[in-house]
Amino acid sequence: MTEVVHYEVRQHVAVVTLDNPPVNALSVGKGVLQGILDHVKAAEHDPDVRLILLIGAGRNFSGGADITEFGKPPVPGMATLRDVLAYLDTVTKPIAAAIAGPTMGGGLELALGAHWRCALTGAQIGLPEVKLGILPGAGGTQRLPRLIGVEAALPMIVGGDPVTTERALELGIVDDIVTGDLRAAAVAWAAKLVKDGRASVRRASAMAAALPDGVEADAFFAQARERVAKEWRGYPAPLECVACVEAAVKQPFAAGLRFERERFEHLVATDESRALRHAFFAERAAGKVDGLPDDTPVRSIRSVAVIGAGTMGGGIAMNFVNVGIPVKLVERAPDALQRGLATIAKNYAATVAKGRLAQDEMDRRMALLTPVDDIAQLGDVDLVVEAVFEEMEVKQAIFRALDAVAKPAAILATNTSTLDIDAIAAVTQRPGDVIGLHFFSPANVMKLLEIVRGARTAPDVIATAMKLAKTIRKVGVLVGVCDGFVGNRMVAAYFREAAFLLEEGASPQQVDRALEAFGFAMGPFRVGDLAGLDIGWAIRKRQAATRDPNERYAAAADRLCEAGRFGQKTGAGWYRYEPGRRDPIPDPEVDAIIVQTAAEAGIARREIGDAEIVERCVLQLVNVGAELLDEGVAQRASDIDIVYLFGYGFPRYRGGPMFHADLVGLPNVVAAMERYRASVGAWWTPAAGLARRAAEGGRFGG
Repeated sequence: MTEVVHYEVRQHVAVVTLDNPPVNALSVGKGVLQGILDHVKAAEHDPDVRLILLIGAGRNFSGGADITEFGKPPVPGMATLRDVLAYLDTVTKPIAAAIAGPTMGGGLELALGAHWRCALTGAQIGLPEVKLGILPGAGGTQRLPRLIGVEAALPMIVGGDPVTTERALELGIVDDIVTGDLRAAAVAWAAKLVKDGRASVRRASAMAAALPDGVEADAFFAQARERVAKEWRGYPAPLECVACVEAAVKQPFAAGLRFERERFEHLVATDESRALRHAFFAERAAGKVDGLPDDTPVRSIRSVAVIGAGTMGGGIAMNFVNVGIPVKLVERAPDALQRGLATIAKNYAATVAKGRLAQDEMDRRMALLTPVDDIAQLGDVDLVVEAVFEEMEVKQAIFRALDAVAKPAAILATNTSTLDIDAIAAVTQRPGDVIGLHFFSPANVMKLLEIVRGARTAPDVIATAMKLAKTIRKVGVLVGVCDGFVGNRMVAAYFREAAFLLEEGASPQQVDRALEAFGFAMGPFRVGDLAGLDIGWAIRKRQAATRDPNERYAAAADRLCEAGRFGQKTGAGWYRYEPGRRDPIPDPEVDAIIVQTAAEAGIARREIGDAEIVERCVLQLVNVGAELLDEGVAQRASDIDIVYLFGYGFPRYRGGPMFHADLVGLPNVVAAMERYRASVGAWWTPAAGLARRAAEGGRFGG
């Protein structure tokens, strides 16, 4: 076990070092936990040892359990974290832990099993298991409330967010902050504990989980459950966390541990936890590009230009100045340019007013913005992002101009959401430098960045874009060229099906309500009103010339736009809106338009259930996703899930449309589609890859 856990004695301190890079995961299979247990036992019986110090090699203590081991059978002869912690509770010598870097989940649970804790400034200390649909399963819900009190512990366990070293000291998670080299400082600190006679055995398991004075337990936890149920609708783990912390208050430690383990094992088998773990791994897989070597060189991005100072362009610019990259904001009309700068300042000022940004930081970011009224002034930037109106001719004209003025090796990116990247690149003499960077609105908030690879985009441009996504704190997903790429091509089918459901008998509010109950942040018609119905109308008009006249087409959305109903910005869309308010109000005028267009199409309206609404809309996402995989537009099914989780409000606890289909079972998906093909229309024909996987008993996930 010495390969992953080291042991030495210094100044009467037994130093047990976790050495399992990169994050010192507590891997059972690698023997990390067995090594800790063996060395603690050795120290306990060594007469020269007066204190045991647990420490991590590298930059952190421990990132926690190896989640790839979740659900796997026990490894014979290897200790688990629960075994180690149970033994630590029997050791009569003082035990200390030296915390640094990300110390999460099982890593913190291990540290909580010690009697003393010091930490290096810059540590991130937390119990994030709830974000994987589970809860701390090795005593975290029992020890932390006993150590720092229920009122402080409950938000950490339910929310899963880490705290800083300084906050951990305030709460009482750590006893001291050390500086400099962690190993030397921690050994010196531990030796001083021994020398000063302060080193005593202080087991969290022997403490009481205290509520604030005068607070009655039943009332406290009833309020907590009500609050958590509202905030975490659809997620079972947060409520189970509340139950476990309640057990820490009301039950002896051993009984609380048993209850915690029971709830952990229940949660780890739920679909929600499977979905959240899938999302965790899918997000990391999205950063990998098939066929692109890890050592592909990247271009330096030290300066950026954004063409277009509207809502999207301004939001895009904010992403770069937020991380210290200067931006030239380009707009020909002086008044539009000033409006764009004013909007950015207003957005930052709102964040300052909420206490989430310091005024001097706002000033620093605004100083990185340079207003520019001529593309000719962009000859020195490393990256240009075009964010103007969605018209091919307009974008091609801009790229012709950029081709003439941009320096060699500058990356020329378009923010188009649907247009052909290759057609844009074709007007330049440098198609290898052209790529799509499709931001989502509001661009300074939404985490998704679709990175669109053209047929001739250079490998180093792709590598640079993937790295840049991380730099500006986005989740980058590489996709190929097609109308709408991954996200908007799929959402077109989703919106189309929702519109068909209106013609067949549903109302906008019923469709929205059903899909929001499924877990979407907003239903399709509320989304349309928020984004602006004129955007989709412009796309449909562009596509009208190539539309098959024999295909079914829902005309209600066009009728709304023809009546000037573009959504919230005009006070009316699928809903009506009162001045100054965004609450959607059902509108009889809309119902009349829907009934009229259905009659014109010869469709007999009927009563439609919520389950049919959800199934039809979600399975359209799945089928188009399968087409994208068949065509190679998406690299992998999990990339499609990430697009929908981060860009389209798909409920994270359902894992994304492709993972959801796997849970439903692909044979069941195909059977439902065949049923709808017979009753609704030919567009319900399953994609070839979907049908093949179903017939073979396969899954999108492998």
